[in-house]
Amino acid sequence: MSASVEDDIMLKLVHTADWHLGRTFRSFTDEGALKLGRARLEVLDRIFHLADRHTADAVLCAGDLFDGPDPGRDWWTEAARLLRKSDGARPIFLLPGNHDPLTSESIWMKEAFRGQLPAWVHIVDRDDFTYTFPNGAVLYGVPCRSQAGQRDPTESIPVREPGDERIRVGMVHGSTFDAADWQTNFPIHRDAAVRRGLDYLAIGDTHGFRFIPPERKVPPTIYPGTPEPTAFDEQEPGHVAVVFINRRRVATVRPERVAKWTWERALVTSMAELRELAGRGDLSNSVLRLTVRMEVNAPEYEEAEALLEALQGTEALHARVGVLDLDREALSLETSTVGEHCGDLPGVLQSAVRRLQEVADQQPHQRVVAERALYHLFRAAKRKAS
Repeated sequence: MSASVEDDIMLKLVHTADWHLGRTFRSFTDEGALKLGRARLEVLDRIFHLADRHTADAVLCAGDLFDGPDPGRDWWTEAARLLRKSDGARPIFLLPGNHDPLTSESIWMKEAFRGQLPAWVHIVDRDDFTYTFPNGAVLYGVPCRSQAGQRDPTESIPVREPGDERIRVGMVHGSTFDAADWQTNFPIHRDAAVRRGLDYLAIGDTHGFRFIPPERKVPPTIYPGTPEPTAFDEQEPGHVAVVFINRRRVATVRPERVAKWTWERALVTSMAELRELAGRGDLSNSVLRLTVRMEVNAPEYEEAEALLEALQGTEALHARVGVLDLDREALSLETSTVGEHCGDLPGVLQSAVRRLQEVADQQPHQRVVAERALYHLFRAAKRKAS
């Protein structure tokens, strides 16, 4: 951004949402789940550093910052520590969402938590919450007070009065009418920013970055998405929105990636595809759901085993993939050719190879056991030959 453009900027914001601190990842191994849970806290440092780099005037956190209304103590104490570490260069606004609504029993009302927050961190705990910046810009925030509701939270934001030339920013949490699944939990009207006379509407709930509606860029209504992905089907997760509002009250928004983890699915149906995947250099920060679906001969099966072990790691070796969810049930041994590699075995073992081939062909329910036995005989023959 050039100096002249920078001079024209009246308000700079970092807009984030959907941290989901305390979320569990039960479909992964314990080790993988721990990595993904901790990453939800670690990303906060990157968000606050980004605000420092842009000399933002505020950080807006638009709901679902905790995965539930009463997360465990470890989560809220560490969150409070990171908020204190942000050093007070700018105010930070925390909005209760539908996962962590503002109720008498929720984390937002616990004095043990609130007492650990520094003075520059503000909880949006009133329906008429406002904050006026030194330059006269004003923020309106409306918290969720339950986990479900049918009222548009932006209705609590006052409409711009004639002659009011201030920069006006809103922050709420809920679903918009153009959401693909048509959920209407805390429905936010697609034209709420226009109707209320806002120059920027910061919202949370959807886990991917997008404009609402997609074709309207001014005034923008933005979902920044979750800063660390939570599922494989999320579209454009891993960002925050950096917002620049100029003297004419025109807001420019750009997504900036802050996530450590990239989630992806992969289906491997050939050795060439598996070799290509195993050779990638970008897997250490990947959450990979890998399905292996192929039938290979014995030497290729041995190679596949070695490649999968390298991807998954062992007690002695670090995994190539950061977090791996491996489905290898459809990896099978081509049993008909195993005998070609077992010529150095004693006759009795060669007979065993033939019997196991028959079992694999004729008794489907025993095929997996027969395959493993044939693979071990192949390896025995290979050792003998060497």
